[in-house]
Amino acid sequence: MIASPVVILGARSDIGRALARGYAAKGAHVILAARGDIEADRRDLEVRSGGQPKAVAFDVTDGAPDAFFAGLGETPGTVVMVAGLLGDQDRSASDDAEAARVMATNYEGPARYLLAAARAMNGVEGGCIIGISSVAGERGRGSNYIYGSAKAGLTAFLSGLRNAQAKAGLHVMTVKPGFVATQMTAGMKLPPPLTAQPDEVAKAIIDAHEKRRDVIYVKARWRPVMAIIRAIPEGVFKKLSL
Repeated sequence: MIASPVVILGARSDIGRALARGYAAKGAHVILAARGDIEADRRDLEVRSGGQPKAVAFDVTDGAPDAFFAGLGETPGTVVMVAGLLGDQDRSASDDAEAARVMATNYEGPARYLLAAARAMNGVEGGCIIGISSVAGERGRGSNYIYGSAKAGLTAFLSGLRNAQAKAGLHVMTVKPGFVATQMTAGMKLPPPLTAQPDEVAKAIIDAHEKRRDVIYVKARWRPVMAIIRAIPEGVFKKLSL
């Protein structure tokens, strides 16, 4: 069961747009939340779905999550946190402001907004919170440890929130997409067998939502890949160029 309205936080991203279309196709009332002009996305979704989607301003780093949910004027049935920032590892390692931006966008902001969502959704029947984390959070790698550490924090947060909310009936799901062909990864050489398309990610999320899954990899082959990476001894791992 999908509880409406479905609030998509970060709705202007490729995955956010795919999710909006997917949930609308299921008959859900969708609220698009994003920075910048989201009205064009709202109109497009309205034409595609025949529904009446809503658009609201949202910035995951603005520090006022309770006010955001109070301002919706309706209690969410589902909240999906899509907001994130890959950033540049070298720049983050040398620039404190950039490191702070990556950490705030991928962990602190999402965690605070999802905590506020849980407060706002207290008692909602069939309520669900979905957080998009990353396989990068499963083990720190030299090539992306700042982004990866923030996603590791988000994964741990979602696990704890899931445990804390289980008795209240609020379901919490963690999504680990792996590589996704989006604007954020444009120009990167991504391995086709491990790379998903935004529509594929959206379908996996919605299917798992309906089944009340706890943790999903969008592509199942990521599970053994990450099991191997986690199993490499630290003495060997630090010598690898990963």
